[in-house]
Amino acid sequence: MAQRRARKRSADPERSLRTRFSGIVQMDEDMHYNKVEDVVGSHVEDAVTFWAQSISRNKDIMKIGCSLSEVCPHANSVFGNLDPKKIYGGLFSEDKCWYRCKVLKIISDEKCLVRYIDYGNTEILNRSDIVEIPLDLQFSSVAKKYRLWGLQIPSGQEVTQFDQGRTFLGSLIFEKEIKMRIKATYQDGTVIAQAEYGSVDIGEEVAKKGFAEKCKLTSSTNTCEEKKSDPGQLVLRNLKSPIPSWGHRSNQSAFTRPKGRLSGRMTLDLKNENDAGNHVTFPKENLAVGDFNLGSNVSLAKIKQDQKLIEENERLKTEKEVLLESYKVLESKVEQTAQELQQEKATTMDLTKHLESILKTHVGTRMENLAAKVEILKEIRRVNISVRFGNDLSDAMQVLDEECFTTPASLPELERIWAEYSLAQENIQTCENVSEGNILIAKRNEVQQKLNMAVEVFILEVDELPLNKRLKTLQDLSTSLEAVYGQAKEGTNSEETLKKFYDWKCDKREEFTNVRSETEVSLQRLVAWFQNTVKAFDLSVEESRTSEDTISSLDEILEKTESSVCKELEISLVEQGDADKEIILNTYSQVLQKIRSEERLIAAIQSKYEDSIEFKKQIIECLNKNPNVDHLLSIKKTLKNLKARLRWKLVEKNNLEESDDYDGSEIEKIKQEIAQLRNSVFQEIYREREEYEKLNSLVQKWFPELPLLYPEIGLLKYMNSGGLLTMSLERDLLDAEPMKELSSKRPLVCSEVNGQIILLKGYSVDVDTEARVIQRAAAYHRAWRKAKEESGLLPLIFLFLCKSDPMAYLMVPYYPRANLSAVQASVPLTSEEALKVMKGVAQGLHTLHKADIIHGSLHQNNVFALNREQGIVGDFDFTKSVSQRASVNMVIGDLSLISPELKMGKPASPSSDLYAYGCLLLWG
Repeated sequence: MAQRRARKRSADPERSLRTRFSGIVQMDEDMHYNKVEDVVGSHVEDAVTFWAQSISRNKDIMKIGCSLSEVCPHANSVFGNLDPKKIYGGLFSEDKCWYRCKVLKIISDEKCLVRYIDYGNTEILNRSDIVEIPLDLQFSSVAKKYRLWGLQIPSGQEVTQFDQGRTFLGSLIFEKEIKMRIKATYQDGTVIAQAEYGSVDIGEEVAKKGFAEKCKLTSSTNTCEEKKSDPGQLVLRNLKSPIPSWGHRSNQSAFTRPKGRLSGRMTLDLKNENDAGNHVTFPKENLAVGDFNLGSNVSLAKIKQDQKLIEENERLKTEKEVLLESYKVLESKVEQTAQELQQEKATTMDLTKHLESILKTHVGTRMENLAAKVEILKEIRRVNISVRFGNDLSDAMQVLDEECFTTPASLPELERIWAEYSLAQENIQTCENVSEGNILIAKRNEVQQKLNMAVEVFILEVDELPLNKRLKTLQDLSTSLEAVYGQAKEGTNSEETLKKFYDWKCDKREEFTNVRSETEVSLQRLVAWFQNTVKAFDLSVEESRTSEDTISSLDEILEKTESSVCKELEISLVEQGDADKEIILNTYSQVLQKIRSEERLIAAIQSKYEDSIEFKKQIIECLNKNPNVDHLLSIKKTLKNLKARLRWKLVEKNNLEESDDYDGSEIEKIKQEIAQLRNSVFQEIYREREEYEKLNSLVQKWFPELPLLYPEIGLLKYMNSGGLLTMSLERDLLDAEPMKELSSKRPLVCSEVNGQIILLKGYSVDVDTEARVIQRAAAYHRAWRKAKEESGLLPLIFLFLCKSDPMAYLMVPYYPRANLSAVQASVPLTSEEALKVMKGVAQGLHTLHKADIIHGSLHQNNVFALNREQGIVGDFDFTKSVSQRASVNMVIGDLSLISPELKMGKPASPSSDLYAYGCLLLWG
């Protein structure tokens, strides 16, 4: 009865637990619940979790092993990023066999944590021990992960108890046939099952020992809460504290390596594989002598002792590998040293033989070598070695000191009077009162007379100076020095450098002289020895006066002679030291600076001489004479008459056109006269501009008083506008045709002037904006005038102000349908044409930016492609400042021409122009 009640109690919680696991596991009541599998344990993770292999797949394990042993040794090692879902081949460190594995974690660039999927154990491998395997081996794992039904690890379990629980579970399931009654499956594939070994419930045995506890109800989820230790900690325990080997199997690490490979040992005895009722047996040598019996206690001391033995074994293996590697290195060094010794012996033998052979011809060889060195020395003495001791620098300094040009005596006085003259001219230019201006003019004329006399004296003095000859000498001198020493380094002029050079040069010269004298004395002694010993070897001479001491002194004389010759050769041929080079280069820099300084003085004298000649030439015509503006006034008078006649003819034409007696021939005749009068008016306007240019040149050079003396001619306005403003042109003088399609922002009319089609732009101005319009247009016009056609800018022809209305008119060339927008809309530019056009546009922006002008209004309608090959930048609205122009939202296609910094509120800059240019280039 008690047993039945116990079974009933155990059955009811079973159903209750299945209900509680419904939120965690996936159930398949029809196919898997209570299904029984026969498995063999292969690896233990903790007291309730282990890996096991199905007995039905033992053939698969054999096939996998055979395939891996054939494929993996020749496969490529993995590289790059490893796929955690992919199956690789791994070389197990214990038995050096290949097993299938998956990467769990990348430890470093060279190390990876892997799991052997057919056994369940883990190991850290080098990348070189992990290889790619073919697709036919990429199938599911043989081993499955199981968890004991209804059990969990107690919270707060100590590490020692955890290891004991794992060891105890291993004694129950490792390499034993177990029946697994499946209850559920986790989403990660972990199978929840009731494990039985024979008639023993393994879960109950683990729970009895206190290594696990029954799952508890939680009020919030009503599920079985599986309390686990930190997975990272468990992996670390698996790696660092492997479970001791069962029994005394050699080279086995418990549950940390695959079992039964090609060595003949197998996990299962396949003899009775078809007998479902029999237990699978294992080889006798694999049975643990000290296997744990069910319910037996685990000896903690034995576990620690085995763990220490394993760690000691690993340490000794590591030391053995290090010693073997060291042995190989030392062996290699010994072999290398032996080879070097053999080579040295051979070299020594060759040297000994050579010395023995040359001793027989020692005197002859020595004399031959000495004679060769003397020949080289003769050649060196014939060559000028002045460079080595800086003689060329000494000569250059002598040329600079002896024939040095100084400032002409008349030049300081000339510069003083010229400065006084320039100041007088500036005072006249800034004067606004005529009476005061006349006084300043008179004073200027007096200074002008003095300047004229000073110029004459300066010209006479300079005419006597050989400037060109001296300049040629300096240029030749600098060219020859630069060819020897190269580019000079920058430095300050210092007399200390020159003094240091002279001291160094004297020391070197003295040293060289002593060496040369010693060489000559040694050679003379050798010659004398030969002369004295001739009789000693002459058989015809009866009595020799040559003593034995004299003959035996040959070795000493030769030694001294060779030493002297070699020393002189060394001084003559060996490169100078760094200290010597430093002294020579510093001196060279000082010499070159003096040359450049004198060249600049000569250039300044020549420039002042040319200015003096020009002044003398102009002053002869202008001295005591007032400039004449009569010619300009005459042109203005002619213009006035022509404009009056033109207006009269226009009125006459209008009257005839409105009269009842319409005479076509008469009107045609008047139109021809009007066209001739218009041409005459514009011819006179261009003549007027030429005369203004002449007067402007006189104002800039000689007569700044012209605007003050003749305010009625408007010369100052002309100068301020950069020659763009004209007072003689009026709107009604043009045969203008309104341009309605272009007049959306301001009135535009088209006309023809001297055979050129022009566009007249009208700007509404007041007193303040009128001056700003003139100023901005003048700056643009000056930038264009510097390069004109090469400027890349649209030229401005005239700027004039309307007398009757507050309007300013700007006359520019008209290029019909030549703007970039119209060209691209009709016949788009080719790539080559676009590059040519945009190159011109870039030049135009460069011209403006060089003149400190920011366009601020660059867009497709303001860029012109002339003849589809020349690009120019159009003008902008001169009534607006650059910030006002840049604030207009300009769009081309889907691109905004407003740069990011402008959108952020920053001021316009050349970079914002270039941003718009880049957008146009991209769009075009």
